[in-house]
Amino acid sequence: MSCNVSEEDTGSIPESKSPKRWIIGDPLPTAMLEGELLPKRIALPIFASDPLSSVAYAPQELLMILLIGGLAFLSFAPWIAACVILLMVVVVASYRQLVKAYPSGGGDYEVAHKNLGEKAGVVVASALLVDYIMTVAVSVASGVDNIISALPWLAPERVWLAVGFVVILAAINLRGVRESGKAFAIPTYFFVASVFVMIVVGIFQTLTGNAPIAESANYVVQGESVAQAALILLLLRSFASGCAALTGVEAIANGVPAFRVPKIKNAQTTLVLMGGIAITLFAGLITMAIISGVHYAESACHLVGYVDCETVPQRSLMAQIASATFGNNTILFFAIQAGTALVLLLAANTAFNGFPLLGSVLAKDGYAPKALETRGDRLIYSNGVLVLALMACIILIVYQADLTQLIQLYIIGVFISFTLGQSGMVVHWIKLLKTKPDNAKSIRRSMSINITGAIFTGIVLIVVTITKFTHGAWLVFAVMPILYLLMLGVNRYYRDVAREIEVDDITTFGAKGDHAIVLVGKMQKPILKALDYAIAARHRSIEAVHVSINEVSTAQLELDWIHQNIHVPLRIINSPYRDLSWPLIQHIREHRAQNGSEIVTVYLPQYIVGHWWEHALHNHKSRRLKLKLMLEHGVAISLVPWLLDSSDLLYGRRSRAMPGESRRGEPKRPVPRKPLGPASKKLGR
Repeated sequence: MSCNVSEEDTGSIPESKSPKRWIIGDPLPTAMLEGELLPKRIALPIFASDPLSSVAYAPQELLMILLIGGLAFLSFAPWIAACVILLMVVVVASYRQLVKAYPSGGGDYEVAHKNLGEKAGVVVASALLVDYIMTVAVSVASGVDNIISALPWLAPERVWLAVGFVVILAAINLRGVRESGKAFAIPTYFFVASVFVMIVVGIFQTLTGNAPIAESANYVVQGESVAQAALILLLLRSFASGCAALTGVEAIANGVPAFRVPKIKNAQTTLVLMGGIAITLFAGLITMAIISGVHYAESACHLVGYVDCETVPQRSLMAQIASATFGNNTILFFAIQAGTALVLLLAANTAFNGFPLLGSVLAKDGYAPKALETRGDRLIYSNGVLVLALMACIILIVYQADLTQLIQLYIIGVFISFTLGQSGMVVHWIKLLKTKPDNAKSIRRSMSINITGAIFTGIVLIVVTITKFTHGAWLVFAVMPILYLLMLGVNRYYRDVAREIEVDDITTFGAKGDHAIVLVGKMQKPILKALDYAIAARHRSIEAVHVSINEVSTAQLELDWIHQNIHVPLRIINSPYRDLSWPLIQHIREHRAQNGSEIVTVYLPQYIVGHWWEHALHNHKSRRLKLKLMLEHGVAISLVPWLLDSSDLLYGRRSRAMPGESRRGEPKRPVPRKPLGPASKKLGR
């Protein structure tokens, strides 16, 4: 005997699209997953938009901290910028080794988990999750800042602009990786090209004796009195703020699975391109800021002579350089501002790719809810996108989208992951060397790069922690332990459940026979449909049960039962306290006590509606009964849906004719049957 099985495409899309389909598009089949993988030209703007865009605010934050001590402190800017650039070179080189050794997408989390142990891995995961959320908040806040620099009248709407942009970014990402990459590629490349042109033009003007002068160059800054110890702290704090330019480097290591084959080579090439472009733009903007004399203070009122400092915001460093180079309110000025604002807003896309990927890895390992491991209609981890968008919106609302406050919470998490990730790589290479491989020389070279990276990032982590802790970074150190404990708790829960449900030699199942109960309220079509389903299932025995809470309604049901000539026996159970569930459960227990291991299947009719307000107009007895029956041993529940006409909004079809008609060939109005005597047996009297 052979059995032919054919697969059908049941995922056809109805002609009328729902709002969800208009926003994210039609579902994609799993077979198209390979087509969603990224070439380098698309991967660069997707994964590198964060580090590339951070050069728009990292120089500004570096100079702003130095100006706390006065204008003289700007002389330290080139040296601090050089330290940031050196660190960036070391980190990029270190992550090239990580991509080669761990291309599965776990990044720092996987490295720390496998080489430093479970706890170190969970610490890295909690740090990265916080950093991804802060990446979205900081990038969007900075983008809104640049928009306000060009259009100051939008300043009162700062918070809602930021929240709106997060929602738009989430919607774009929900459409899928390739579509979001196409949407982000042009703005990112435009930003890089326009800023590069601005730097080249500015340097050319300087060399020809017509150096650009920023609008804030003539403002004197009233610096604070700085002692020798405070001087070192101020320089370290400025360095820590400049290190914001390194954020997002780890996203490429986490996103290696999204690259086209050869994945490792393409990811490494993209990483080097990202590092080279970011270093060039960062160095160029610092140079132009010093040449043009940009004075960006922590508060506009610290600039002596600044008019209406309490109401008129300072223009960003990028805006001041563009104005000095191309002229104020010129086409090129607005082009720079538009490109900067767009790339800063789109920089959050790095997190929108990294967070869901990391969430899926954590879910696979049992440290996050399994919902984060599920791919949505567009082959992305859509639940991770939604969680990230929600958390970023909350942060933006709480901190009123204030970049100066948000930047203090930033980069703590990323340097924790940097340090532990690089330390884990050192352990990884040591383990490999113990196996005495043929390429020991290459491994030692890779290990020396990761040792350097671990030392550098460890030192920066200490600096960042010391300089930012009292300025708001304490909150990150408060949130991370909570996330750490939550992830360990989730993992413990999954382990306990796995032990509880695994097959063993003790637990056996030997159900014999089955009994069906159709719960009956009034004589209605959904009841007849449930009866029809129960009959078609060919149970060994079947009965209809009515829990009586009103004698008049019960008497009418008995008459209707006789009139319809239904041969299934109707059993009436009295409920003096008007409760439906307990009398039914008692009846099921008595039945099982008499019939041993027999399985009882309870059929419950349930309405399916199309309007949200219809839910409030039905009593949901089936759902409440289902929840209580699920706690009973030996009971299976079968929900029999009845689609009301309004369900057409959900399913594109209306309720069918009388249940069973098409199968039995019966007309819409059944032929009158000869009445039978009562089949009821009343209990509880």
